[in-house]
Amino acid sequence: MKSNFFKHWQEDLPASIVVFFVAVPLCLGIALASGAPLFSGLIAGIIGGIVVGAISDSSLGVSGPAAGLAIIVLHAIQDLGAFEIFLVAVVIGGVIQVVLGILRGGVIGFYFPSAVIKGMLAAIGIIIFVKQIPHAFGYDKDYEGDMAFQQSDGQNTFSELTNMLDFVTPSSILVATVSLFILLLWDLVLTNRSKVFKIIPGPLVAVIFGIVYQLISTKYFPSMNIKSEHLVSVPTSANLNQFFNNFTSPDFSAIGNMNVWLTGVTIAVVASLETLLCVDATDKLDPEKRTTNTNRELLAQGSGNIISGLIGGLPITQVIVRSSANIQSGGKTKMSAIIHGVFILVCVSLIPVVLNLIPLAVLASILFVVGYKLAKPTLFKSMYQAGWKQFVPFLATVLGVVFIDLLKGISLGMLVAIITIIPSKLSDVFTINEETQNGVRKIKMILSEKLTFFNKRSVFKALEEIEGGAEVTIDMSNSKYIDSDIVEIIDDFNNQAKERNISVSLLK
Repeated sequence: MKSNFFKHWQEDLPASIVVFFVAVPLCLGIALASGAPLFSGLIAGIIGGIVVGAISDSSLGVSGPAAGLAIIVLHAIQDLGAFEIFLVAVVIGGVIQVVLGILRGGVIGFYFPSAVIKGMLAAIGIIIFVKQIPHAFGYDKDYEGDMAFQQSDGQNTFSELTNMLDFVTPSSILVATVSLFILLLWDLVLTNRSKVFKIIPGPLVAVIFGIVYQLISTKYFPSMNIKSEHLVSVPTSANLNQFFNNFTSPDFSAIGNMNVWLTGVTIAVVASLETLLCVDATDKLDPEKRTTNTNRELLAQGSGNIISGLIGGLPITQVIVRSSANIQSGGKTKMSAIIHGVFILVCVSLIPVVLNLIPLAVLASILFVVGYKLAKPTLFKSMYQAGWKQFVPFLATVLGVVFIDLLKGISLGMLVAIITIIPSKLSDVFTINEETQNGVRKIKMILSEKLTFFNKRSVFKALEEIEGGAEVTIDMSNSKYIDSDIVEIIDDFNNQAKERNISVSLLK
């Protein structure tokens, strides 16, 4: 890990800074929406970065508190009667995830069709972009990190755009506009002219601009400063003792309460599903097309939730907003996730006053860029060109996630995907012929007439088990339909074959 850190520090360090700035308001916003102490969201962000990041096999995934669990947490705290009792459920959920990892429950991740995952990414990009518009205009009633269509402030994702016009803050618009200009200038112009601009991330410059603006305007132009309700609001501590008093221990006297166990199971199931979805999505966004060990990811998430619950943190999942920000900022290894967790810990404990000078409008401009890159028009065009069997589940997922919520939208996309491939045969996926000539193993994989995303696991496993030194021929000449999920697996295998000392030939 140490060598990897020094090898890629020029990419990982700037990426970790961007993820840090994105993560802090999301941690606070999700804690607020969960009816939990604000500090519990920061604890989850710290543990998600440092502990989960260290154990996880994901190169680019970033973990922390998830908006998808906010309503579950809110109702659980109310039903159980105390936050300390709820923490017992978080620990139980973590233990269940560890068991799922040991029992290889991560295999579920192989059965999410590519069209649904890409639909989820596009939908989240749309949600991120649209929900940041009010924050850029200085209207912050809806909490940062909200992913649901129906919002806690009584509006929905789109009605808020009209409602915000009655609460416009000119200073926030000014800061958001200048910050967005800085980001685009950095991304489209300056990084192409000098390596220095690749080391210094544009979002950091935008944040520094926002802090300087706030300091100068407060001192010299108080009418143009940004009010406290439109700034990051990290809990402050007078000293380290007061800082450590923010940590909370679970009340294990409630361990016999069946409602606590039911909540723990719910957390384990929902957190695991969200994590596996995010892992699949992150792997697809990874420029190097690395594959995450999903069983180890469940172990990492479970370990993180156990520790988070023990010290007063919210439940943790891998989160696509932070993960995509990490990828788009040029992160190369999991050190970027770990360092972002260290940044949260150090800055929250030592310089929370500085963090509380950051305008939410600056962070909105950063998330505008993240959202756009997830939902580029070219993605919709490519999915349409892939044919109706890909586009219909993709579109159903987009609409479901945008207009309902993440898990229900994914479920809708999965249902549509299943319906579109019912006529496909699910048996006789492929045959493998193997022989040895002159000491060289020659393997021929003959694919069947139709392969769907249900066949992802078996094809992936067969290719993964091929040892180095083999000559592999993948015969697709008799195949009339091969789902893009299978094509992606074959392409990834072909791209990685040289590193594995495998020779590959494709017959189409």
